[in-house]
Amino acid sequence: MAPGFCAAAHSRFAGGNLRFLPMAARYYTHFVTSAEPAHSSEWSGVIELTHPLGERRDSKELRRLLAANFEIDAEDIKILQVARLH
Repeated sequence: MAPGFCAAAHSRFAGGNLRFLPMAARYYTHFVTSAEPAHSSEWSGVIELTHPLGERRDSKELRRLLAANFEIDAEDIKILQVARLH
């Protein structure tokens, strides 16, 4: 092992090239995908975001992200429960 080779690098790249990226935030979510009860679908599961939601568990942002995934309007999603997982 060459002098100056430390645990932080463990590669051939200089330590200055290391990047520390934020960890993903994981949430258990329970929601429905339609405003009309006759046509609604209920979903629950774990979602992983690249950044944590605001302290108030910003439902507007979460609805927008879920809507983009389901290719529907954000107004058609009703969040029933959100809980951050550790």
